[in-house]
Amino acid sequence: MTHPVPPAPPFGAPLPLTPAPAVLDFLALRRSASAMKLAEPGPNAAELETLLRLAARVPDHGKLSPWRFVILEGEGKAQLAGRLEALARSRGDQVATAKLGKLKIPPVGVAVISSPKEASIPEWEQLLSAGAVCTNLLNAALAMGYGANWITDWYAYDAEAMQILGLSGRERVAGFVFMGTSSEAPLERERPNVAALTSRWEG
Repeated sequence: MTHPVPPAPPFGAPLPLTPAPAVLDFLALRRSASAMKLAEPGPNAAELETLLRLAARVPDHGKLSPWRFVILEGEGKAQLAGRLEALARSRGDQVATAKLGKLKIPPVGVAVISSPKEASIPEWEQLLSAGAVCTNLLNAALAMGYGANWITDWYAYDAEAMQILGLSGRERVAGFVFMGTSSEAPLERERPNVAALTSRWEG
């Protein structure tokens, strides 16, 4: 697939704010695809490079880039799944073993790692920025025509699993974003009642 996007603008270039109706249409209908329904082809190397560039265009107080990416594909992803499966089996945890299907089946995944920096910016804001990266990556993959799903699951929180993935210090998995070609159109799910969740500050 070819999905040309504008090149990264040079630092300091003016970026006029203009209406983008197509973006509104996309957001009105966006729907994650089941990770278990994602097959080849997934994003190729050039597309993945573009997706990561778009993912990084998020609010980032202090310009800290408090996150990083770990690409999961091919033999590397298979080895990671194998080590996590061995970990789960060593504990006799069949449920954890079964949940690895969401990692094994999709052809491409990206682990977005929250990597807070020592700075005056509160760590909470840095964590939120990592979540925004996950959202951007998910939506960019969907907009590119691929199925995509943002998951966490046990191996995002387990200390030994995080060590296998190569996390250190205060790093945490903000999310695994899996991508591929969806074998079926996802169905609309129940959405929240926004009015019931909204109030207006009146003093």
